[in-house]
Amino acid sequence: MPKPAERLDNLPVYFFAVLTQRIQTLQAQGVDVISLDIGSPDLPPPEPVVEALAQSARKPNTHGYSGYRGIPEFRKAVSRYYERRFGVQLNSDTEVLALIGSKEGIVNLSLAYLGAGDSALIPDISYPSYSMGARIAGGDVHWLPLSAKTGFLPDITSVPDSVADHAKLLWVNYPNNPTGATATLDLYQEMVDWSNKHDILLVSDNPYVDVTYDGFKASSVLQANNAKNCTIEFMSFSKTFNMGGWRLGAAVGNAIAIKTLLQVKSNMDSGHFRPIYDAGIVALDTTPQSWIDERNMVYQRRRDRIIETLPHIGLKAAIPKGSLYVWAEVEDGDGDNYVKQALDQAHIGFAPGSAYGTGGKKYIRISLGISDERLEAALERLKTWYPNRKPLQD
Repeated sequence: MPKPAERLDNLPVYFFAVLTQRIQTLQAQGVDVISLDIGSPDLPPPEPVVEALAQSARKPNTHGYSGYRGIPEFRKAVSRYYERRFGVQLNSDTEVLALIGSKEGIVNLSLAYLGAGDSALIPDISYPSYSMGARIAGGDVHWLPLSAKTGFLPDITSVPDSVADHAKLLWVNYPNNPTGATATLDLYQEMVDWSNKHDILLVSDNPYVDVTYDGFKASSVLQANNAKNCTIEFMSFSKTFNMGGWRLGAAVGNAIAIKTLLQVKSNMDSGHFRPIYDAGIVALDTTPQSWIDERNMVYQRRRDRIIETLPHIGLKAAIPKGSLYVWAEVEDGDGDNYVKQALDQAHIGFAPGSAYGTGGKKYIRISLGISDERLEAALERLKTWYPNRKPLQD
């Protein structure tokens, strides 16, 4: 076989693919593994969304190609959602682009803007696809330090002009994966002003905007003044409507960035299945706020159970106001060892903080996307395991 392209030399196998394989191996041996690692909602989408998919799929004329940009009706529904939810007006023809899940858009945007000598400004605790996309594209990464002391918020004013001159993308993600941190409109305005000043595309990955707790309401970066001059935002149905496997999302914002992303995307795929778009329209237009609130209360209850258990299992964490995770610091040791011990000895799967960057080495990420029954079983198992845990074997 020929040698793979050099771009793969610095591209590790996706962490969750490796973890999933390890868990499957244990399960094949008859081990009951409880997974608290993947951020996949365990609850179903709203029933009208499922029914809309079924009705559309039964129609004889919905099975052909649906177009590279997504059907117009879907793009208009995204525009209506942004005006209703954020007071942001979008031109559905030029400022909205349908995606096959926001992850696809994240990597394709890097391909569209980065090459040799270009760089992306990425938090040193962040969703891996931001940096992996830059590396696939042949670009460089300049890490922005995050820490608990600053609420896991970046200080972009500390970026030297010499770095900003070579940067094309600045990534922001709040409510944050994996830390659960949240941002204010003031921070977004600071980022918009700085990005406009340095001619950088500000990229907001915003899949958790409607997964919030304790009365907190998250914002869109597009609410900041002059945001559309320099900003593109990714929205997703995965977390807002419990539609992770449907792979539906959209990019919105700056028309030039949308057109540039489409140039890459249209050479990669041929658009989504029409019934998926039709169901997405129903999700955006008919899902009541009460459905979202009730779903979030389920997650909040699980969050609180995890938080109260952490002192008994060697972890500590701030209480997150958003996202689908608890970002827990390991009090004795590091995240990698904790995760290995918990999986091998307690048969509980966590995500190590190091998977999200060098700033996460002392942490693990705990997902709320698990049934109450399985969560309780996991917490009880961990409380029994931790005081009696064994050292890792070489």
